Amino acid sequence: MARATKFSAIIPRALFTRSISTASSFAVKLLAAEFPPPPTPQVSFDLADTERLFASVPTSTLLRSFAILSLMAAGPVVDLGTAALRASMASGGRLLRPAALAAARATVHRQFCAGEGAEEASLTVQRMWSEVGLRSILDYGIEDAEDSAACQGNLAGFLRAVDLAATLPPTSASVCVKITALAPISLLERVSDLLRWEQKDPSFSLPWRTHSFPILCHSSPLFLTPREPQPLSEDEEQELQSALRRLSMLCDRCVKANIPLLIDAEYSSVQPAIDYFTYWATLESNKQREQPIVFGTIQTYLRDAKERMMNAVEAAEEQGVSLGVKLVRGAYLTRETRLAESMAAPSPIHGSLHETHVCFDTCASFMMEKVSKGSGAVVLATHNVHSGQEAARKAEELGIGKDDEKLQFAQLMGMADGLSLGLKNAGFRVSKYRPFGPVEQVIPYLLRRAEENKGVLSTSSNDRQLLRKELSRRVTAAFVGRALN
Repeated sequence: MARATKFSAIIPRALFTRSISTASSFAVKLLAAEFPPPPTPQVSFDLADTERLFASVPTSTLLRSFAILSLMAAGPVVDLGTAALRASMASGGRLLRPAALAAARATVHRQFCAGEGAEEASLTVQRMWSEVGLRSILDYGIEDAEDSAACQGNLAGFLRAVDLAATLPPTSASVCVKITALAPISLLERVSDLLRWEQKDPSFSLPWRTHSFPILCHSSPLFLTPREPQPLSEDEEQELQSALRRLSMLCDRCVKANIPLLIDAEYSSVQPAIDYFTYWATLESNKQREQPIVFGTIQTYLRDAKERMMNAVEAAEEQGVSLGVKLVRGAYLTRETRLAESMAAPSPIHGSLHETHVCFDTCASFMMEKVSKGSGAVVLATHNVHSGQEAARKAEELGIGKDDEKLQFAQLMGMADGLSLGLKNAGFRVSKYRPFGPVEQVIPYLLRRAEENKGVLSTSSNDRQLLRKELSRRVTAAFVGRALN
């Protein structure tokens, strides 16, 4: 099984330390600051009126976003850029690497990330809250740790991110984490193999398993484990406990600060282990809480998404636990498809985009009905305008208040800004996912965004249309204004 690329080896320790060391001193300044309230929303979900939609966005920002998203829609350009970035990281060349990093910093990093350090990210969050009324999901952008030492260092970064979020205006920020940053990839692969085999053979014993939450289902991609795996060794079990302790420390910090923790989903080869960690944290942190602290993630482009989600909701209700679910469409399509093809197995992803849309909307409707009955909470992380409109309509139909913190929307920084602003203007709680960290550190994330935005039919096509319309309106207004003067 392919291992993740070892990015940690190319990140200078001084750069890593600098990216998180400013948090403590900056936090003191923030605690003493007066935070203005966000703008009062006006209830109207209208994306057609771009003048109102982008009223709080400077023309320079619109121009930069339009230019970068348009450039990323050119497939050959993106292919060339990503190839150069990967080559520069692999070779460590003196000339290619600095040039590639500088280009990435000026374009995709600036578009999709909140900054390289904690202070810069904090200023971004504050500005978006006070000027626009958008919340933020802070992501200390690291993943794919190779060993326990790297995981321990990563934990320090995530703990500082929580401390930073706690200094920001109340409810303006939450934090997310990837389990691949807190547990070695090799361990997650081993645990996932064992969980898949347990699904195949319920009599298979997993002595280290501490909870009975359902992880997989009949439609899950069990082909990834073609033969019975060896049990965890004593050292692996100790490593598993160490990883759980790291997650427990992070959850404890979030509980004390009342900062939501969103655990990201990743690729299928390690997702069963990620779900095991997520539900372990859910049972530890969400019991006897009306509003969940820990949220897991369901990727609805997977064929088994709906069944796994419904099984988890049922188990949580039986055990009296408030389940937090973040719904996304998914970000590892190319990886999943290639892996399935290499094993001559059916893809775990839905056969069409339409099926993925239907799965997302069905799962969203199911979770919103649960929210309306006081069970669980959901974050609808979507860039699809139709899904946003349907969810807004469903919320009104079910009588879910727009200030109900159990229903939130989210989009990635630098994408779907029109949808984010439209939902916010309609009164809903909306967050932008804001990774931060040095360019070298967030390369895996940036490469996924490049892939997602590539091509004429990319996910950013609606964004570009709205930006083009508003820029054209502003240019026309400026010419008319000059003519009148």
